Amino acid sequence: MKLHCGLTTENLAAKFGLHEKGLDFEIVFVDWVAGESKTKAFLTNLNPFGQVPVLEDGHLKLFESKAITRYLAEQYRDVGTDLLPNDPKERAIMSMWMEINTNQFHPFASTLIRELIIKPYQGLATDFTSVQESKMKLSEVLNIYEARLGESSYLAGETFTLADLHHLPPIHYMLRMEEEGVKNLIYSRPNITAWVEKMKLRPAWLKTVVKGDHIFELMKQRRLPIQFDASCHELTSVAETTTMVTMNN
Repeated sequence: MKLHCGLTTENLAAKFGLHEKGLDFEIVFVDWVAGESKTKAFLTNLNPFGQVPVLEDGHLKLFESKAITRYLAEQYRDVGTDLLPNDPKERAIMSMWMEINTNQFHPFASTLIRELIIKPYQGLATDFTSVQESKMKLSEVLNIYEARLGESSYLAGETFTLADLHHLPPIHYMLRMEEEGVKNLIYSRPNITAWVEKMKLRPAWLKTVVKGDHIFELMKQRRLPIQFDASCHELTSVAETTTMVTMNN
């Protein structure tokens, strides 16, 4: 199994899902900033939309992070963490919150990530008007989350599901931001804070963050390609000229 991925919240979500299921996989790093996801080979063989992540499982090639994690949850139901509620009503609630993530939460969170993390990395100017608007709108959305998480430990009920999994990666990046008021969007709400802190302690998330943070720092320094050792704690530079590298899980 291979996961072609780069530096986006969707890539973290796919890795998070794989670690929750305890599956063996290879990470093939794609530097989308340098245009690797727009090459003819990538568009033809992996994703015609030129985006990551892309999962290869045997002959299956699957893109879009929510499709990837849903496939992992269903195909490998009996392995690792069960990410799907058994009760049909709870599963419907899970699906509802995944749609809320896509339509209500992620547009504003992704704007903050783009303006405060991606653009500075690319040497582009931040649109602070867009930042302020997104903070205001996201605050309204998070008020609804705060109420929901006062009713249950997780979004779909009392167990961790795909709905929760897909929220932690963007929140992770938000909590790294120095922009005034961004961290407070999370930490000013006790129910959301408790939810986030529980998820951050999950062993699968800790594995995901170790790899993701190393890639993030190395990308900022333009020290590529790189590879991880088996422990995920030490990093070794690879003296090659290629800009894509395969890393063993």
